[in-house]
Amino acid sequence: MLRTPAGGAGGGTATTDGRLMSIGAVLALLRDEFPEVTISKIRFLEAEGLVEPQRTPSGYRKFGLRDVERLSQVLRLQRDHYLPLKVIREYLDALDAGEQVTLPGPAEPVDLLDAGMEQQPGPGLRIGREELLAASGVGEEALGGWESYGLIEPDADGGYDAEAVTIAKLIRDLGNYGLEPRHLRAVKAAAERDVGLVEQVVAPLRRHRNPQTRAHAEATARELAALSVRLHAALVQSALRVRQI
Repeated sequence: MLRTPAGGAGGGTATTDGRLMSIGAVLALLRDEFPEVTISKIRFLEAEGLVEPQRTPSGYRKFGLRDVERLSQVLRLQRDHYLPLKVIREYLDALDAGEQVTLPGPAEPVDLLDAGMEQQPGPGLRIGREELLAASGVGEEALGGWESYGLIEPDADGGYDAEAVTIAKLIRDLGNYGLEPRHLRAVKAAAERDVGLVEQVVAPLRRHRNPQTRAHAEATARELAALSVRLHAALVQSALRVRQI
């Protein structure tokens, strides 16, 4: 663990000797413990408000050792406790404010795609066809049509993962606006492209020998999935505003 001066983990502050580091130097320090970390990840954590490096007049980031320690805390909480960034930020902000807070305990990975979505069975559970029909409120003909377009796919035993219920309900609701399965093939293709991007990031982590790193890969995949959904929604809303539809 990095040793830092006493006085909290406030972002953007220099050490007592005034030494500041470039983002490349920070990356080199972090990679001993977090071999999967990248410059893009550090920039992302800055954008999320979890660290606030100083800026030179020309705009270059400069980090103090306290910033590096804070980044280490964030990465540990993600890796060891599977905590979303919102919870991590609240926890660290409370520490910075001098509050007595309990470290969030290790938790099972959570679905970050939509906190407001009704809870479905865990990711390891499978459901049968009749259960899917009952949960989604659609008939056999509709489900068969969705399957023919690849929007919902049963496994070799004819079962489905729990997420199929959510997908079925969304397809049903879109159908109420006149959107048919053939219209949704582009959405399916876009989702598959997003999966490819996520796999580029997490595949090296999944091959790692350290079980904690492999577990972190799954948490990273869920976080990237959530970010891609948010980006897609923001792009659609932005385009609609521009076109004044």
